[in-house]
Amino acid sequence: MKVYLIPVLLQVIGIMVIIAEIFIPSLGVLAVIALALLSYSIYIVFTSISTTAGVIFTGLDIIIVPLIVVLGIKILAKSPLALKRELSKQNGVVSQKEKLETYINMKGTAVTDLRPAGMAQINSQRVDVVTDGEYIEADTPVIVTGVAGNRIVVEAIL
Repeated sequence: MKVYLIPVLLQVIGIMVIIAEIFIPSLGVLAVIALALLSYSIYIVFTSISTTAGVIFTGLDIIIVPLIVVLGIKILAKSPLALKRELSKQNGVVSQKEKLETYINMKGTAVTDLRPAGMAQINSQRVDVVTDGEYIEADTPVIVTGVAGNRIVVEAIL
């Protein structure tokens, strides 16, 4: 067997492990294994073949490894494995505030005592509501006056 065959195999396996590290979350375990394989390969080349060959292997690793990492991250970003950066209405994502604003000016009934928070039945749905600070007893008719953050604000109908 040729002396240079083992270091070349170690280099190829090390690069394959780096590629696996990009796509398989291993908390850096695969990266450490790849570093060990590449380092041992360079050590064998320096000690068994020649200093010139060791410098060539080291130079190739310095160029190839970052290139593989950058390309792998770019490919991963476009793959279905990557999380999308934004959620859109086309995908059916609607903010909570937009959903709650549909309740404005609707009438309902307090299901629990509102002191100032509680439950109300509005449009055949039980929803969490708050008042502007006043106490409203259960079974009192209420009207939605607004939305504050992710809360529906109601007032008693007199």
